[in-house]
Amino acid sequence: MNYKLFQAVNDFAGNHPFLDGLMVFVTERALIIYALVLLSIWFFGKEKYKYTVVYAAITGVLGLFINFVIGQIYFEPRPFVTHDVHLLVKHAADASFPSDHTTGAFSLALAVFLRHRKIGGAMVLFAVLTGFSRIYVGHHYPFDVLGSIVVGLAVSILVYKLCPLLEPIPRAIIKTYNQIPLVPKNGKGENNLNH
Repeated sequence: MNYKLFQAVNDFAGNHPFLDGLMVFVTERALIIYALVLLSIWFFGKEKYKYTVVYAAITGVLGLFINFVIGQIYFEPRPFVTHDVHLLVKHAADASFPSDHTTGAFSLALAVFLRHRKIGGAMVLFAVLTGFSRIYVGHHYPFDVLGSIVVGLAVSILVYKLCPLLEPIPRAIIKTYNQIPLVPKNGKGENNLNH
């Protein structure tokens, strides 16, 4: 079933130039776009948004670490290793499960969504597109992406629940940042991220 679902998506690749271009762009640039969004939130948002950026970064790192551990325990070959696929972007033949791109995207997006629904909602939609693009270009099976969504959801909820314990980390980072001269600062704002 996993391969049949993969085929249903990947069979579109190579036949639709606009869609091919969009999916290649998303799959290659998604994490850069997330980084730019988080930097914008950091530089232009009030202090509570800076807390969100730090928590999102912690969530993303934790998600990718869990992926690394899973990859050491269980190795699934990439679709293009074991099947004839429409491969739009070359990739190393490393572990397919889970997808680092999708885990990173969902970890960051959900971390923001749990604190700021509008910005986070847009990021979650882009994370869905990121996961889909990984299947489309031939890098991952649907279950790889699904597993990554589960990892992203789990770590984002975990970090959200542990905010009171983790608060000294963003507080120290923000305090240090605020002491740097000539960098954008947008006021204290409320740093209770549950609102």
